[in-house]
Amino acid sequence: MDAARELEGAVALITGGARNIGRAIAQALAAQGVRVVINARTSAQAAQETVQSIEAAGGLAMVAMGDVTDPAQVEQMVASVLARWGRIDILVNNANTHGVKAFEDLTLEDWRRTVTVALEAPFLCMKACYPLMIRQGGGTIVNIGGSAGHMPYDGRVPVSAAKAGLAGMTRAMAYEGAKHGITVNCIAPGPVNTVRSVPSKSDPKRIPLQRFAEADEVAHLVRMLCAPKGRYITGQTLHVNGGLYMNN
Repeated sequence: MDAARELEGAVALITGGARNIGRAIAQALAAQGVRVVINARTSAQAAQETVQSIEAAGGLAMVAMGDVTDPAQVEQMVASVLARWGRIDILVNNANTHGVKAFEDLTLEDWRRTVTVALEAPFLCMKACYPLMIRQGGGTIVNIGGSAGHMPYDGRVPVSAAKAGLAGMTRAMAYEGAKHGITVNCIAPGPVNTVRSVPSKSDPKRIPLQRFAEADEVAHLVRMLCAPKGRYITGQTLHVNGGLYMNN
C-alpha cells in the first residue's frame, strides 16, 4: 500500500478538532485516507472550516458538535459517527482548557472545570469508543497531554494534576487494551504556536531548540502512532517540546 495512504478507510474521532493542534491532526490523518470526525463544543464555524479544508484536499470529514464532559452528548456524538461511517478506529483526545490562576486564588469550581475537561472528558470518550475497538479487533487512542503534567508552571496546578493523571490513565489503559489490539499513548507538547485566549508566558530561550513547536509537528507524531509501523508503541508519554523537559 502507498505509505502516503496507509490508513485508507479508517475513521478517526478528534475532540477539540476545530482549530490549532486539533485541526492539524485532522488534516494530517485525512491526508493518509482517514475519514475524520471533527468534534467541537461551540466552535461550529471553525469546525466546518476544518472540514472544508480537508474536503478541498480530496479527503472525507464531518462535524460532530458536542460537549465531551457530558456523557449523554458523548454517546450521541459516537452514535452519529457510527450512523455515518459504521466504526471508529482512532480516538484523539485533544479537547483542552486554558486557565492560569495562582493557587491561593483557586476555587473548587476552577479545579473541577479544568479536571473535568482535561481528565474526565478523555475517560468518557474512551469509555464510549473502547467497546467498539474491541469488537473491531483493535484501535488507536492518542491522548494529548502537556508539559505541565511533568514540570511546574506558575498558576497551573489543576492543569498539572489533570495532565499527570492523563499520563497515568494512558499507561493503565494501554495495559488493559493490549490484549484487544488497542494501543494507547499520550503526547505531551510544550509551548506551541497557536491562536489562544490565554497568551503563553513561556520563554523560547528556555527551550534548547530556541523556538515553540508548530501544530503540524505534534500532528506528525499522532499520525505516526496511528500508522501500522507505529503500533508497537503503547503506554508511552512522548514529549514534543524542543528539549524543554531536559532543562527541568
